[in-house]
Amino acid sequence: MKQYNLYNLIAGWVTFVISAVVYLLTIEPSASFWDCGEFITTATNLQVGHPPGAPVFMIVGRFFTILGGSPQNAALMVNIMSALASAFTILFLFWTITHLARKLITSNGEMTTGQMVAILGSGLVGALAYAFSDTFWFSAVEGEVYALSSFLTALVFWAILKWENVADEPHANRWLIFIAYLMGLSIGVHLLNLLAIPAIVFVYYFRKYEVTNKGILYALLVSVAILGGIMYLIIPGFVRVASWFELLFVNTFGLPYHSGTFFYLLLLAGGLVWAIRYTVDHKKVFWNTVVVAITVILIGYSSFALILIRSSAGTPMDQNSPNDTFSLLSYLNREQYGQRPLFYGQYYNSPLNPADRYSEGSPYYAQRDGKYVITDYRVVPNYDDKFKTLFPRMWSSQEAGHAQEYESWGKVKGRRIQHVNEQGEKVIINKPTMVENLRFFFRYQVGHMYLRYFMWNFAGRQDDIQSHGGVLHGNWISGISFLDNFRLGDQDGRPAMMQNAANNKYFFLPLILGILGIFYLYNKGREGKRVLWLVFLLFFLTGLAIVVYLNQYPIQPRERDYAFAGSFYAYAIWIGLGVLALVEALKKVLPDKVNGIVVTAVCLALVPGIMLAENYDDHDRSGRYTARDLGANYLKTCAEQAVIFTNGDNDTFPLWYNQEVEGVRTDVRVCNLSYLQTDWYITQMKKQAYESKPLPFSLKEEQYTQGTRDIVYLLDDPRIKRESIDLVEAVRFVNDDNPATKLTQAGNAAYFPKKKLTFKVDREAVIRNKVVRPEDYDKIVDTIYIDLSDRDYLAKDEYMILDMLAHNNWERPIYFAITIGPQKFLKLSNYFQLEGFAYRLVPILADRSSPESINFGRVATDIMYDNLMHKFKWGNMNDPSVYIDENNARMMTNIRNNFNRLADMLVREGKQDSAVTVVKKCQELVPPSVVPFEYFSLEMINTLYQSGATEDASAMAEEAYRSFEQMLAYLMSMPDHFLVSGDVNEEIQRNFFYLQKLERTCRASGDAELSARITKTIEEYLRKYPGQ
Repeated sequence: MKQYNLYNLIAGWVTFVISAVVYLLTIEPSASFWDCGEFITTATNLQVGHPPGAPVFMIVGRFFTILGGSPQNAALMVNIMSALASAFTILFLFWTITHLARKLITSNGEMTTGQMVAILGSGLVGALAYAFSDTFWFSAVEGEVYALSSFLTALVFWAILKWENVADEPHANRWLIFIAYLMGLSIGVHLLNLLAIPAIVFVYYFRKYEVTNKGILYALLVSVAILGGIMYLIIPGFVRVASWFELLFVNTFGLPYHSGTFFYLLLLAGGLVWAIRYTVDHKKVFWNTVVVAITVILIGYSSFALILIRSSAGTPMDQNSPNDTFSLLSYLNREQYGQRPLFYGQYYNSPLNPADRYSEGSPYYAQRDGKYVITDYRVVPNYDDKFKTLFPRMWSSQEAGHAQEYESWGKVKGRRIQHVNEQGEKVIINKPTMVENLRFFFRYQVGHMYLRYFMWNFAGRQDDIQSHGGVLHGNWISGISFLDNFRLGDQDGRPAMMQNAANNKYFFLPLILGILGIFYLYNKGREGKRVLWLVFLLFFLTGLAIVVYLNQYPIQPRERDYAFAGSFYAYAIWIGLGVLALVEALKKVLPDKVNGIVVTAVCLALVPGIMLAENYDDHDRSGRYTARDLGANYLKTCAEQAVIFTNGDNDTFPLWYNQEVEGVRTDVRVCNLSYLQTDWYITQMKKQAYESKPLPFSLKEEQYTQGTRDIVYLLDDPRIKRESIDLVEAVRFVNDDNPATKLTQAGNAAYFPKKKLTFKVDREAVIRNKVVRPEDYDKIVDTIYIDLSDRDYLAKDEYMILDMLAHNNWERPIYFAITIGPQKFLKLSNYFQLEGFAYRLVPILADRSSPESINFGRVATDIMYDNLMHKFKWGNMNDPSVYIDENNARMMTNIRNNFNRLADMLVREGKQDSAVTVVKKCQELVPPSVVPFEYFSLEMINTLYQSGATEDASAMAEEAYRSFEQMLAYLMSMPDHFLVSGDVNEEIQRNFFYLQKLERTCRASGDAELSARITKTIEEYLRKYPGQ
């Protein structure tokens, strides 16, 4: 027994070291895209990130950043934290598997050497299989919450098994208290950890009670009650009750802000202390355990005081400003993301009830003159009951594309139902049927958004390109050709432009070993079935239960496999126990001592060994600084004291990281338009941040608070005879609180009395503030024209842009990131000047001689050339040893377009040599081997021809032609049922378009021979194309 314990301890730490070394070798040395830049920033400076916050992650991350010394090492240290947390997850997974394996094959505590080897082998295989799995490895090497969350899940599951060993000893319940404390802490990382509760309850039930069907049902109900109690009572209820006290003490008793909260905390603490003392004095052991467990959960949950404290301190990043109990409750409930119906609700095309379209929800409170005042009420839409359903899966109408995708995945034909609208008109609406609703659930939510990810981890992966359906990208594969080819077309003949480092093949081996583990448990008697049930609970609740809870809509902005890592963790336990199945199957063939060694060695080689070999290249982020450098490039684009408008995660978080952590260009104000629709963010923009002065918004706080000017309507008031109105005058009209300036029929909403606006340019201010170069002074216009005739209203963020423009008087340079959608340009794009990664607003009308152009504004070639060729850094994106994933490749497409625009304008200015230099620089940074030829590549070929670099142009054109021809050849070789629909058909048409554009370029440039070959190729494939 002692020998086993020693070997179990050593083998566990060996798995830790192996996984830790692999993760540390492959971590990203700086911030990654998506939320990582934000999380690293919140950890480094203890600032407030997006809801519902991660205060424990912040505290632990802060500790690691201190160890790093220099701010430039902060991101690396947070990533190291994730790597070590992930390695500890593997450590506890190993000990979990060996604990379960030992229970299964030793009845009296004694074991043979062969059994010991089998137990340790099962732990090694299962733990390392999970260590090298696609989803977990991805999270292990970046500064996100999922690594720390996985660690806490592994730790609490291991802890309940430790309790199981000593459950009959005195003080065994301290393990339960420890678990409760970890649960409280885990709320400050991610709620996924709470899903281990049912499995923990059943370990307790199986250990303490005689197992009966009724007892299993009761245990299930208790586990659901505990889970629901924490999620829906403790987490929001703790703060909600505090808000009641706060309202009473401040508004009724006239006491200072937070006095009610402090009294509530003292009252709660006193009550808990009394309850603990009472249960001790009266020897009520069970109730003492319950009260102490609740107490330590609340102690762990109290980490959210950090959010409240730091928000009250007014940190530069203070999302949602949760500085009192009311805003903290909204923050914890993630209200900014809206509500998703789970068990009953609307379909995507459900109309509102014409008699009562909206109900008044709970109030919004704001601090005013020592009181909490109601500024607005939450709006609850009332859908027509005839168009509601149980278990609504197709519910989102946020984007027009959602309806089309619902109807495609669900094969919706619907049932025609009559509806009487607000105007009293009878209209027919096709309400989806329950069969169609469930078809979408199983095909998209279960199949595409869970089982596909599951198979990525245990069968293989096609590539790392996001899939919205279709056969070309993002699917699971196995490496068994006839199966993969039947499902997805020929996978072995994919052309060079489709080659991808994330093409990983495990030949179903991890999946099969896990299935063997499941069957082994099922056939292992009562103990085996109990273990099977425990692991299944964890597998189901962190897998399919999350699918139901998330209720995801189609066209997600990115793959969501990270949400199901806990489910894959559970399956890894079955993989480990599959080793025991093989050992038992071979025990009559191989000697006892040899059996375990042989099976372990073979399984290690064929499961984690293959997974490590296949996954290493596409999980190795070492040497990659793209998110950091591209974020810095946005900032370096801007002039001093500039304002840059951004919109999404990847054009905002890397900029915040650069400013807040590394101190890059803190004079620039990053203004995210998604947040500028909220009052708390506008308030922050009106404050000084480092060297950046407050933004010149004219509205007072009470004029933009929630429910005020959320929408500004656009009308052509017939009383105003002018065709347009001056912007300053229009903004003054909107800002006027006089009821005469409001729309009474729309709830006294604000409005512009004209859709066409003019903005007079102060030429002296433009010159004084160096908005344009001296050589462009003659191009300065007198008036900027803003035609919003095709719009009916402006959202708050759009109005705030115009408000700032009206009051800025060219004092602050204004930029729009190149990644913003054109709708947010507010018809100002004719006055844009491209200078790098952003357009600068200048009072110069751009030359629109090519109205078919997809680009905006003019190009400041001298500024942009200096930026692209000298100032900007590129994060090692052109280093062949650095892995560029799909997200980075998408960013590189934007970079290619930027270089192309600069080169094209240089040609127009007669600077052919410089244009060729720019194109060659782009080819070096964004080679076709990393980002395949596409539209902007063809534009560059045309630029080379026009620059007189005929040889270079011909070589690039030839390479592009071969690439498109190979792609068409591959696509045309696919079965006919793939050719006429879906992504294959889209890709065929795209490549035809590219070839036609390339042929026109070659013909216009005098390359008759290549033009003729391209024409022949097009004609040849058109004859084969069934879509023609």
